[in-house]
Amino acid sequence: MDLIPAPRNAVPDGDGRRYAFGPRPALVVGPGAEGVARWLRRELGAATGWELPDADPGARGDVRLTVDPQRAGGAGPEAYRLDIGADGVELTGASAAGLFWGAQTLRQLLGPDAYRRAPLPDRTWSLPYAAIDDAPRFGWRGMMLDIARHFLPKDGVLRYIDLLVAHKLNVLHLHLTDDQGWRVEIKRRPKLTETGAWRSRSRLGHRASPLWNETPHGGFLSQDDIREIVAYAAERHVRVVPEIDLPGHSQAAIAAYPELGNADVVDTAALEVWDDWGISENVLAPTEAVLRFYEGVFEELLELFPAQVSPFVHVGGDECPKVQWKASPAAQARIAELGVDGEDGLQSWFIRHFDRWLAARGRRLVGWDEILEDGAGADPRAAGSGEGLSAVGLGKGAVVSSWRGYAGGVAAAEAGHDVVMCPEQQVYLDHRQAGGPDEPMPIGYVRSLADVYRFEPVPPKLSPEAAAHVLGAQANVWSEVMENQSRVDYQVFPRLAAFAEVVWSTLPEPESRDHVGFEARMVAHYARLDALGVDYRPPGGPLPWQRRPGVLGRPIEGEPPIV
Repeated sequence: MDLIPAPRNAVPDGDGRRYAFGPRPALVVGPGAEGVARWLRRELGAATGWELPDADPGARGDVRLTVDPQRAGGAGPEAYRLDIGADGVELTGASAAGLFWGAQTLRQLLGPDAYRRAPLPDRTWSLPYAAIDDAPRFGWRGMMLDIARHFLPKDGVLRYIDLLVAHKLNVLHLHLTDDQGWRVEIKRRPKLTETGAWRSRSRLGHRASPLWNETPHGGFLSQDDIREIVAYAAERHVRVVPEIDLPGHSQAAIAAYPELGNADVVDTAALEVWDDWGISENVLAPTEAVLRFYEGVFEELLELFPAQVSPFVHVGGDECPKVQWKASPAAQARIAELGVDGEDGLQSWFIRHFDRWLAARGRRLVGWDEILEDGAGADPRAAGSGEGLSAVGLGKGAVVSSWRGYAGGVAAAEAGHDVVMCPEQQVYLDHRQAGGPDEPMPIGYVRSLADVYRFEPVPPKLSPEAAAHVLGAQANVWSEVMENQSRVDYQVFPRLAAFAEVVWSTLPEPESRDHVGFEARMVAHYARLDALGVDYRPPGGPLPWQRRPGVLGRPIEGEPPIV
């Protein structure tokens, strides 16, 4: 049946029979299924021309939507069951979310033209007789989208929510701030977007490239844009996780409000939004005033991302150079006042503060795996255990995004923290897809479609108790060398389809996975992506307009280490 991700159990009809829809199919909508019915009428209605009215009282209807946890299989709230036979379609979800994921399977079975926005002439619609029961392996099935380095406007973000949904992914992590731009409106701090959302030019390619795009770049999401995005995602059972980076990756904020920086060692009033890639040394000053500033930012952010749909808030916490703190008399005095262990202790102090602050407001802090490092600069990844975590003082609700490899996630999970696995060596989709010379701006290790398909979120070394703390995984999409939506599409697809199967389906060990079978199912999936207008990388390599000849990347040769 060429479904992606592969369902847990699917029994097709041995005789190849199909249920043929008439010109005016009708729905029977049970309690709790109203949102899925609206989605079907809007999305399938656009592609097929169907109105999908409610069936007449007592009529069976062509598609029957029910929320019933027991009938859906009892495999968790996102489980569903789909039965297609002579009397039409019975779709049952354990919850509205499970019903919604079942609707995605229904759409796939209708064929690629079900993804179009207007009906094509002379199309008839039918479904194969089948019985499918399905449920996801993980509750956190996500993608991180960096709109700070290169801005993606609201319509592009909404489009990516729909693309996540088509692959049964349910988390969109939005990277909203960095050295190169601040992308969310904060009304009490208007300069964050008046100044911080714009840079004068951009490096073209990797930071070693001598080329520049001299066109000013910028943009931001208004608060109403954010509300729209959150509501749009919630209707589609996607959680949006906002990220406001601190105490590093903050030059755009300092350019807007120079008092946020270490003004005793740097002329912060002369700083601009950074036009280069990499890690800026301009970091936040460790002052109470800076804490109050960011508390105000988060107060507005929490209003935009309600707890019932976005309980997690990401604070970054990674890649914070200590050069300015070492040179700053004010920072050194702060170290003595707080009694922390040097400059590394200041970074932990920032994270601890916002962990407590967010927890007091019913939210859970998420941070990159550097948030595990103790005040003495010890890296718990080296120990492979919980050793060194107590000094950080993170609450048990804090979640670790394990990006530098698996080891940070292993250490966090063994210490009782929930973990999202996103190791850069495996699932950073800005990394190149092949080793050929035509890959545009090649970054990092080669991570092919097959490589991503063999990604395993739960390392075998984890104890069963620790493995239960792996919420799931996400693929990260950093946009330094992705200057527009087409470039994002090229890097993300088709690999996101492989990632989606890894986090949804229960697959064998990586070396035993049927990649040949997966690629065979991808033939139909490429047609779906074509109908959706996705500018994916073709299996044969980049098309002429997808290449970027002469623009330097940063390729790394060999197999990535498992760390």
